[in-house]
Amino acid sequence: MNDLKIPTINNKSKQYLFKNKIPLTRKPRIKLIKESLLMLSIASIIVSINYAIPGKLKLFTSFINNISMVLMYILKIISHLYELLLVIFILSSILLSLILIFGALYRIYKSFRRKSKKVNF
Repeated sequence: MNDLKIPTINNKSKQYLFKNKIPLTRKPRIKLIKESLLMLSIASIIVSINYAIPGKLKLFTSFINNISMVLMYILKIISHLYELLLVIFILSSILLSLILIFGALYRIYKSFRRKSKKVNF
């Protein structure tokens, strides 16, 4: 049994889990310049696309109107949802009370009914 070599499991504490993953070297200047030029080019493309959209002022005013209409419709939906839930509650309570009444009447009927002493096999 002494010949059996079990590898030791490296149990580092959790506080040092990501210690060696952080790069400690700085990026070279050329790489930083390439990344900044890429960011500038993407930003300029986005600005040019936004500049090419016609009627921006009209779009913003219609957006504000649309937001107010959406909020108004949400309030209407909430008020109708309350009424809908109330009607569903009323219908379900009527159905439940009918089931309970029929169950109670059936139990009364079974208790007053004569039990036959015959055993059917």
